[in-house]
Amino acid sequence: MLIRRTEREARRNSLAAFAFAGRVEHGLDRRGFLRRSGVAAGGLAALGTLSLGGVRKAKAGPPPAPGAKLETRKSICTHCAVGCTVTAEVSNGVWIGQEPSWDSPINRGSHCAKGAAVRELVSGERRLKYPLKLADGKWTRINWDQAIDEIGDKLMAVRQQSGPDSVYWLGSAKFTNEGAYLFRKMGAFWGTNNTDHQARICHSTTVTGVANTWGYGAMTNSFNDIRNSKTQIIMGGNPAEAHPVSLQHLLEGAELNKANVIVIDPRLTRTAAHATEYVRLRPGTDIPVLYGMMWHIVKNGWEDKEFIKQRVYGFDDVRKEIEKWTPEEVERVSGVPGEQLKRVAQMFATQKPATLIWCMGQTQHTVGTANVRASCIALLLTGNIGKSGTGANIFRGHDNVQGATDVGLDIVTLPFYYGLVEGAWRHWSRVWEVDYDYLQSRFDSKKIMETPGIPLTRWFDAVMLPKDQVDQKDNVRAMFVQGHASNSITRIPESLKALAKLDLLVVADPHPTTWTSLAVQAGRKEGMYLLPACTQFEASGSRVASNRSMQWGEQIVKPIFDSKNDLEIIYRVAKKLGFADQMFKNIKVDDSLPLAEDVLREMNRGSWSTGYCGQSPERIKAHMANQKDFDLVTMRAKDGPCKGDYYGLPWPCWGKPEVKHPGTPLLYNTNLPVMEGGGTFRARFGVERDGVNLLAEGSYSVGSEIKDGYPEFTVAVLQKLGWDRDLTPDELAVITKVAGSPEKIGTVSWSTDLSGGVQRVALMHGCTPYGNAKARMNAFGLPDPVPVHREPIYTPRVELVGQYPTLADAKQFRLPNIGGSVQKMAVDKGIAKDFPLILSSGRLVEYEGGGEETRSNKWLAELQQDMFVEISPADAQARGIKDGGWVWVTGAENGSKAKVKALVTERVGKGVAWMPFHFGGWFGGVDLRANYPDGTDPVVLGESANTITTYGYDPATGMQEPKVTLCQIAAA
Repeated sequence: MLIRRTEREARRNSLAAFAFAGRVEHGLDRRGFLRRSGVAAGGLAALGTLSLGGVRKAKAGPPPAPGAKLETRKSICTHCAVGCTVTAEVSNGVWIGQEPSWDSPINRGSHCAKGAAVRELVSGERRLKYPLKLADGKWTRINWDQAIDEIGDKLMAVRQQSGPDSVYWLGSAKFTNEGAYLFRKMGAFWGTNNTDHQARICHSTTVTGVANTWGYGAMTNSFNDIRNSKTQIIMGGNPAEAHPVSLQHLLEGAELNKANVIVIDPRLTRTAAHATEYVRLRPGTDIPVLYGMMWHIVKNGWEDKEFIKQRVYGFDDVRKEIEKWTPEEVERVSGVPGEQLKRVAQMFATQKPATLIWCMGQTQHTVGTANVRASCIALLLTGNIGKSGTGANIFRGHDNVQGATDVGLDIVTLPFYYGLVEGAWRHWSRVWEVDYDYLQSRFDSKKIMETPGIPLTRWFDAVMLPKDQVDQKDNVRAMFVQGHASNSITRIPESLKALAKLDLLVVADPHPTTWTSLAVQAGRKEGMYLLPACTQFEASGSRVASNRSMQWGEQIVKPIFDSKNDLEIIYRVAKKLGFADQMFKNIKVDDSLPLAEDVLREMNRGSWSTGYCGQSPERIKAHMANQKDFDLVTMRAKDGPCKGDYYGLPWPCWGKPEVKHPGTPLLYNTNLPVMEGGGTFRARFGVERDGVNLLAEGSYSVGSEIKDGYPEFTVAVLQKLGWDRDLTPDELAVITKVAGSPEKIGTVSWSTDLSGGVQRVALMHGCTPYGNAKARMNAFGLPDPVPVHREPIYTPRVELVGQYPTLADAKQFRLPNIGGSVQKMAVDKGIAKDFPLILSSGRLVEYEGGGEETRSNKWLAELQQDMFVEISPADAQARGIKDGGWVWVTGAENGSKAKVKALVTERVGKGVAWMPFHFGGWFGGVDLRANYPDGTDPVVLGESANTITTYGYDPATGMQEPKVTLCQIAAA
């Protein structure tokens, strides 16, 4: 069921005809391309991707000049969030060699194809080389000063006419922590919460679902700790292609433990090929399958009764929903046989420790938050949380998507999940040393200052909807995009209308991205700027991997061409807009470049809520310098200068850096003292509800002086316990300043105390600063407090819509969500008859994200030259479709169509089709290569899967729905 080498080679078409048509390289044949790219005969040929006859011997990088010093520098791979270290060899400022770090406890000398090719990002000829302006339909070179002046003037004009919310600031998960933090801070000083990044479309539902269950929205364990699991369930993830190095930990652990590896997925992925049990479900039925597992667990008494009694709230509420999902109903809705699900349930509940691993297969749905919640409930039901080898292990796709989320580049929060309430704004006003009233004055009103912004998934709706449907002063009129691909957002035909209407579009990126090709296709001739940002290998700063470990990336080489560091771009824009002095008052700026270390120190001063406070630049740099001292499985330093620390000081890392908290490798683990990395479930939802206790009962951390549940710590709690005497005079002075007067110091909490005293005292008494509570199976406050199955808006099973409808229309995130009306329309019009195939999407190993970066990399471009759709042999035969032939995929909205190659395979079942989401540069069968500035077009172009995707948004997060829609496929 996997592609054979001969099949892949047979599908190749000429790069001369496809990748280079109409450019300066026109007429370049395959041999010429390989000559230029230096592909190694023993490399790609050994993979079966090309014949030896078309390959010349690759030349190594230039040797060091005589007498030149060869330097070794470490950074982090930018192509997923596993956190692999890249070791670079540099001579005379030139990156001449690369190795995967053998000392890193994460990648241990391994790279995937993307990681092995990252040096090309820096030497890549298809980068943006200097600022460009679109004038009268032509790309014109300008300098940085002119670009910033003109962009700033246009932004201010929009602000003057329509208010600050009419500018949308779209940032990036590929920023360093420091870049993401400054970008969100710039949004605050500009006066808007319309600031977002890639997590909105990958794991916003994870963050909301997980945080509303037990406290924090992050992976609970680590890739390394999965080695301790006896049962691994991978549901809605494909680490073999999306996170290849992580799979080494999974498979080695499975081999050592003789573990069960269960893959639940609509598609027989390359990960599923390694499974001991593969479960195929209908796309969009995760909740029925999870409840079906739980039905068997409860029926057979396999649940962890003691764990539930001590550490779980709302089990009786969930039990009522579980009872509805009998084996017969689960099979009717999802297609999964009851006996198979019983077998899986028994393994998960009895062959422990067990872990549940997911990625975007679970999250990218209109019920994404509910899917995540159901997974969390399954873990709580079996007690598979808070211990080694257990947990919710959530694999993320960009190198700093976890960190960018943590530092608050988000529409619903300030840095470190403080929210948008007045108290949160006052906290950050104190950290930034600016008046709260000044920040409030930057917004149109106090109300809008405390109102979540518009999700990036709806940016074009915010441009195009009637003004009275957008709950802010005016529609979005300008976009400043720094590091985000447009083709990763659903409903591309709708976005073209908005691209044509915007007054201003700014794209800051190493590559022009599909914002460029689509904007020109939409008819833009003016009002667009391209700013060349450097890659993260040309900058320094911190990034956070999926497992919450923070790592420091060194600058390997200086920015090439006329590109600039993200931090410098942000500073230059802030300076032009008139608030740089306020925004950077505690951050050193050298020749317009803010010092990354100073930015991190400012983050440390304010990040008490998440425990980034203990991760100083010095500590994490020491970890990178001493990787060899950290154990492969525990990730703890056995000796050396970091002895006792867990690698990367995974947050929460409590207290000030001098407290020397070692980091928290496993969240919610009561089997370790808090100062050894242990913890409890977070008390963030009160202490009681309807007379029911929300605090833990008889469960507490080893060494805790409180032998029961307890609320989050405030000075008032310390006073009741008599522990306030442990606060130092200096700490009390800061606490009093935060409170505003001595009479109010009791209100200062563990998360607002800038002295760190409340945290330090709680830790010295063996307690977790945020309290010790029960996790919630019933997450009151969410649209579905107990998860329920809801049919996808576009479903082929129309007979199920009456029983399992999507949520009714409602106003969310300043915009109407009309999913209920769209579903009714789809049923009434019989859309499923004309579009009978379920279409889903996902990742390839060769490319990442929107793909412009990796498809511009000649090493990777050779590996996957064609955009394609997977279709089952039965569906292909019924449509006269041949393997490798061109087909039209048509969608259920907008008359959308995409021309792609057909891959006929049993990986997808009958009635299901699948497309990778990394392609762009075509639209509706039209090649848009000529729309790129000369020399910046990616090597490989193709249709985007999101040309076909349709309406659908998770009500709690605004997450889009690219995993389940309907399509038709016909031979072209």
